[in-house]
Amino acid sequence: MIDLCLESVYNWPIMELQDSPQSALSTAPNVTVVVPTYNEADNIRTMVAELLSLDVDNLNVLIVDDDSPDGTGDIAEQLRAQHPKRIQILHRSGERGLGRAYVEGFQRALAAGADYIVQMDADFSHSPAYVPVFLSKMADWDVAVGSRYVPGGQLDERWSWWRRLLSWWANAAYGRIILGLQVRDVTAGFKCWRREVLEAIELSDIHSGGYVFQVEMAYVAEKLGFRVLEVPIYFEDRRIGRSKMSVPIKLEAAWRVWEIKWRYRRLRRSPLSGAMTGREGGQ
Repeated sequence: MIDLCLESVYNWPIMELQDSPQSALSTAPNVTVVVPTYNEADNIRTMVAELLSLDVDNLNVLIVDDDSPDGTGDIAEQLRAQHPKRIQILHRSGERGLGRAYVEGFQRALAAGADYIVQMDADFSHSPAYVPVFLSKMADWDVAVGSRYVPGGQLDERWSWWRRLLSWWANAAYGRIILGLQVRDVTAGFKCWRREVLEAIELSDIHSGGYVFQVEMAYVAEKLGFRVLEVPIYFEDRRIGRSKMSVPIKLEAAWRVWEIKWRYRRLRRSPLSGAMTGREGGQ
């Protein structure tokens, strides 16, 4: 089911980022996979095992748990005890939410010296098999996005027609039209970032707390002019448990898109990203 061959290319800035980690380091770059969790006790062991088995040097996992009542945090601690050099845990008990979990996870990964930061869900809707594919692109790109809406991208066949329509509308229509985004999968939560991009974004200024966090991050990265590559993925429905995408969360995301557009109306390109040059391929 997984097609790792096709990709949608946005040939944006040509200039290389300063102090590229691949040129500055003689060893493999440090990779941190940030996995936020809330009630993922049935998935987290298998997810961590698959990530650690990848043929990727210097790959570490940071689990950001929002005080899961099902014991996910305790399982994460057991995993850290088994792999103390490769697994870190961030237990959050204050302001919860996906957006804040990612922001704090990104900040922790940057402070620990990560060169590349991968973000992904714990429920296997994002296959760990794509992580090496993303990393193989990072010599030439600033952000790799696991995309459902470029040629080669696929949604789980079990999705209803209504769910497919709603997802398409939120990504290919609503979000892209309002914000003028070039990326097709605006709510994609499976990404790989260069550390320089996350540093330029100024994570402390990211306010979205729910799933609209993905939209805000995509919009800021584009506004700053960074090079974004969409890699087609097969998006599997979660294997175990129920989706956390409730109707109120979806409605919140819809109106917050307008807030994002207003908040960043004066944002200018980062000096790290060079000048935008257009788009190529897969369009």
